[in-house]
Amino acid sequence: MSISKSALGRSALLLATVIWGISFVLMDFALGSMPTFYILAIRFTGAAVILFAVSGRRIKKINWAYIKWGAILGTALLAAYVLQTFGLQYTTPGKNAFLTTTYCIIVPLLHWVFSRQRPDRFNFMAAVLCVVGIGFISVNDFSIGLGDGLTLLCGVMYAVHMVATAAAVKDRDFLLLSALQFAVAGVLSWIFGLFTQPFPGMIPVKAVINLAFLTVMSTALCLTLQVFGQKHTPPTQASIIMALEAVFGAAASIVVGSEIVTPRLAVGFALTFISVIVSETKLSFFRRKRKGEVLQ
Repeated sequence: MSISKSALGRSALLLATVIWGISFVLMDFALGSMPTFYILAIRFTGAAVILFAVSGRRIKKINWAYIKWGAILGTALLAAYVLQTFGLQYTTPGKNAFLTTTYCIIVPLLHWVFSRQRPDRFNFMAAVLCVVGIGFISVNDFSIGLGDGLTLLCGVMYAVHMVATAAAVKDRDFLLLSALQFAVAGVLSWIFGLFTQPFPGMIPVKAVINLAFLTVMSTALCLTLQVFGQKHTPPTQASIIMALEAVFGAAASIVVGSEIVTPRLAVGFALTFISVIVSETKLSFFRRKRKGEVLQ
């Protein structure tokens, strides 16, 4: 039995969210031994080298349009990662993960503005449920700290990146787009790092291992899975699936002891999962049930 491209796209997005969820904790560990821009520089440069090596003859396809979209995606991606990484220094990994997913309510609105395709009521319902779930996890006494504010801005930039990716990948090779965006983000990271932060004198072995995972799995693999997934999934649905990253991030944070399970956390998890169900099914099982009852 063949698997549809739509199912493959959604599976790719889901796999990426699982790995990204684990990465929140590893990134938190890495920040203790290296400056932010050098972590990002190593991640993006390494990922670009890997993907260009894998691309082989596909590199011949690169033209001005590829370079333009690579620059747009790379700049938006770096902005999101910088905001997220600096935000992580002032908040917990679980909170950072959940606040990042504010993009799930911004993406449908941006997609509507640029594509003129109005999201249906289920997209809006799912986005609201997801954000309410985020609120249960993240908001204490209705106050937002510096880390939370930076992470919310990160969510905005991720939304910009997702909508731009949906436009860029329509008629283009997803592997080359990923490689080009990594190259742009990597070069910019080195420039900002060299001008604003001292280069680390010594990198602990544990940090090297974490960086290797972040480079190969969280960056080269996951962001390529995202671009592939978005090629076969509408942006509004892709954003909801990717919001599960927050659930996996908070779960990983609990495992290592950075978070404590509370009723609020459980409610936040439940609402996030329900938002995915609403987005993916459009509550069709309820409509079928009502139709069956009428026929009886």
